[in-house]
Amino acid sequence: MNCVYGVFLWVRFMKFKLRILGIRGIPGQHGGFETFAECLALYLVNKGWEVTVYNQVDSGEYFEDEWEGIKRIHIPVLLKGAKGTIVFDWKSIVHASQSNALVLTLGYNTAVFDLLFRLKKITNVKNMDGLEWQRGKWKLYEKAWLYFNERMACRFSNHLIADHPRIKSYLEGRVLKEKITMIPYGGEFIVTADRAYIESLGLDAKGYAIVIARPEPENMVLEIVSAFSRRYRGKKLVVLGNFDVVKNEYHKKIYAKASNEVIFPGAIYDKSQVNSLRFYSCLYIHGHTVGGTNPSLVESLGAGSPVLAHKNKFNMWVAGKGAKYFSNENDCSHLLDTILDDVLVLSEMAASSRVRFEQSFRWDVVLASYEKVLKKWTNSGKV
Repeated sequence: MNCVYGVFLWVRFMKFKLRILGIRGIPGQHGGFETFAECLALYLVNKGWEVTVYNQVDSGEYFEDEWEGIKRIHIPVLLKGAKGTIVFDWKSIVHASQSNALVLTLGYNTAVFDLLFRLKKITNVKNMDGLEWQRGKWKLYEKAWLYFNERMACRFSNHLIADHPRIKSYLEGRVLKEKITMIPYGGEFIVTADRAYIESLGLDAKGYAIVIARPEPENMVLEIVSAFSRRYRGKKLVVLGNFDVVKNEYHKKIYAKASNEVIFPGAIYDKSQVNSLRFYSCLYIHGHTVGGTNPSLVESLGAGSPVLAHKNKFNMWVAGKGAKYFSNENDCSHLLDTILDDVLVLSEMAASSRVRFEQSFRWDVVLASYEKVLKKWTNSGKV
């Protein structure tokens, strides 16, 4: 009897172990994957999991520490950009392969290295992100590398997570459907925000529209700025993002097209400041043409922002029927003419954003779905 009771206690109190790879680190400062990793790690730690996250640092020595109950392994990488990311991913995979813990990898850009997990029989669940190799910004050899790694991710991963139904359908052409689970990105439901920050930028509540995107052609930032700048709007357009008007020709074109009602405050990573900008905007404009459940779009729904988005299968599923959609610069300009000063229409669009967010993108539902999948694959990650 004592033996049976002892086994019961061991099962009851053993911890699930997880290592998260594929991001720059936590707390999130670089993008959607980092924010997601932070939210998931905190959620699982509160559920009794033992979670380790790999952080990339630019200099110094390898070291380990703990943040909010999460173990962080800091790996120094001297190389910058994509080459540095490849080196960091390889070092993280080598280190993680020394443990029997379940691995969650975010993204597939270096999936060929996951062969090491296969050889060591370490379970690897992979979030496949968007159709990265299809993005127009990549050179041919870069697309080839990403396409190759997408195929390797399908081959070497134990299970795939797609963040959009269309991504899941696409992956079903690569692997059996039983190997894929669809779980969207999540977001925070924002019901209030500090008005002082927008006032520090000279903005009035509901007196501006906002764009939050990397300034790249596939995100249609030039078309949006050009459409907004065709005439006097009586409102501002705030465009967040890193711009280099000295070296980048595309960025130069955007600045050249911008009227004096367009504001470029740079890239802002402070969560409370971004939340404030979203919450008090009269319209969120989303020009992304490729990808899955884009974090910026989801977060705008959570802030109750009316959404004007590029018309494609990814955005239309995320934002739903209550949003407005454009196909090109002329469409965008016409819709701005129609809705920007229509308080009733904007109010209806905002209400629709809230409803759509509640339906599919609340963090508690998303994170619980992840835990359910991870538990299925965690037999090799218990102690």
